[in-house]
Amino acid sequence: MSRVKTPRNETIEKISEELIEKYGITREAIFGEEGAFTQLQKRTIEKMLQGEMTYHLGYPEREKPEESENKRNGYSTKTILSKDKELEIAIPRDRQGDFEPLLIPKGKKRFDGFDERILAMYGRGMSVREIQGFLQEQYQVEVSHDVISTVSESVIEEIKEWQTRPLEEVYAIIFFDALRVKIREGAHVKNKAVYLALGVSCEGNRDILGIWIEQNEGAKFWQQIINELKNRGVQDILIAVIDGLKGFPEAINNIYPQTQIQTCIVHLIRHSLSFCGWRERKAVAQELKTIYQSPTAEIAQQRLEEFEQSEVGKKYPMIVSSWKKNWEEIIPFFYYPAEIRRMIYTTNAIESVNMQLRKIIKNRGHFPNDQAATKLIYLALRNVIKKWKNAPLMLWSPASRQFAIFFGERFKK
Repeated sequence: MSRVKTPRNETIEKISEELIEKYGITREAIFGEEGAFTQLQKRTIEKMLQGEMTYHLGYPEREKPEESENKRNGYSTKTILSKDKELEIAIPRDRQGDFEPLLIPKGKKRFDGFDERILAMYGRGMSVREIQGFLQEQYQVEVSHDVISTVSESVIEEIKEWQTRPLEEVYAIIFFDALRVKIREGAHVKNKAVYLALGVSCEGNRDILGIWIEQNEGAKFWQQIINELKNRGVQDILIAVIDGLKGFPEAINNIYPQTQIQTCIVHLIRHSLSFCGWRERKAVAQELKTIYQSPTAEIAQQRLEEFEQSEVGKKYPMIVSSWKKNWEEIIPFFYYPAEIRRMIYTTNAIESVNMQLRKIIKNRGHFPNDQAATKLIYLALRNVIKKWKNAPLMLWSPASRQFAIFFGERFKK
């Protein structure tokens, strides 16, 4: 079947034929720096700009109606950065000077796709120098430090929109966790906590709900995060999984009194094993396993008491103390069926995100300010979140049935 030719197809084919006739068909003639492909790209862009001018004026070239006050007024040249190289483009002008091209807006010298390439590289942890080298090597384009900085700074408004976007009304689970980042503050570099919230919707879809850099410690900071979630539309959280953050349970229940607070069991085990020598860790971990794998809270309580009276428990009373201190946030785990337990057993869902972020920020040394840290973390998270699109958590289907039974209308809503 022959392909139907549109006017634009005919124009492009006509240009292609002219260029091949002029430049020849060798690889250099077609793909060289001044070859046919470059000229095709240049002339195609110019044709599109001429089309925009026709739309702006309301009539084709050389067909100006008498009543029209505006008309074409020659061209101005502009050097732009395409994905491959620099191109000098003829931009049409109008007599009244109010033509604003959409393809290449005034004040811009790059296509959006070029900016996206820079942001993607920045978000993968590449330094400005590395980005400059890559663009020079791959695209033979020299891009200044200022250009890359300007492009990366342009994402700040996007971050503000993302951080204030509306959220789901109900989340089955929200995991709260933190990673430590070195950020300069005045004359000193501080080891600041960057908190992330990973929400799991009632359909099992994951999303990072926000990034918060610790400005002050304690309940006031936690309350700020929870208030922000509330103001962005979150009406209910069924289970909040936290990592022993002091004052956080109270902050959550102040706004969401029905939310069940669950301490991350894996974090608690790691903390417990930090008191032991390497040779004893395996045996102690096995003892603790009998506690958190108990079928009921009562049996778990009994096994904790047995551990306390054991030789290991007496040797490491700090372990028993940490479990007792967090017991109120541990025991909800035992009320749930196995399908839900698997989902809330650990904050690994968000820890895997933190692991990817650490790989990206580890070579940065420290950030000059909070905004620089937020910018890189956000761009890195964009790459992570893309992989989650329309990909519910594994084993969510059996878990969702148990959520529906356990939480009833709150989950179904």
